[in-house]
Amino acid sequence: MDTKYLENWLRDAHAMEQQAEKMLKSQAERLVDYPELQARIEQHLEETRHQSERLEQAMSGMNIDTSTIKDLGGKLTAFGQALGGMMAGDEVLKGTIASYAFEHFEIANYKALIQAAENAGQTGVAHVCRDILKEEEAMADWLGQHIESTTTQFLQRDDDDNLRAKR
Repeated sequence: MDTKYLENWLRDAHAMEQQAEKMLKSQAERLVDYPELQARIEQHLEETRHQSERLEQAMSGMNIDTSTIKDLGGKLTAFGQALGGMMAGDEVLKGTIASYAFEHFEIANYKALIQAAENAGQTGVAHVCRDILKEEEAMADWLGQHIESTTTQFLQRDDDDNLRAKR
């Protein structure tokens, strides 16, 4: 079976993880007032670094190189997102929502990759993608369970800041 789509999608996944790493690193640095969220983002940052490594190993096993152009594009996109978020007063909330959406984007990609790998007889690649999928689903679940509490915490901080400003 032709593996051209699998090869291209693996390059896309690698670039996606490069983007995620940059985005998570930038986000984690600015979450000092949200220690629980910061800790989970930092944990997922480490997972993301390992995901990139596992993808590189799987790609190497198929003699596929990463795409420098796609990786650079992903990093530039993440930089733009981080820069835009830094200027928003509600950055923590926008970042949480963006991360939640991005996790679901990754989940969909890994589901497609698993199917493509299985169809191509690349069971090792499918296994790697299944492991990564579990981590992405866990992060999406965690974010989904904490959107309300993060929103409440943000709104409380904003109210406290407004009270201090009025004094």
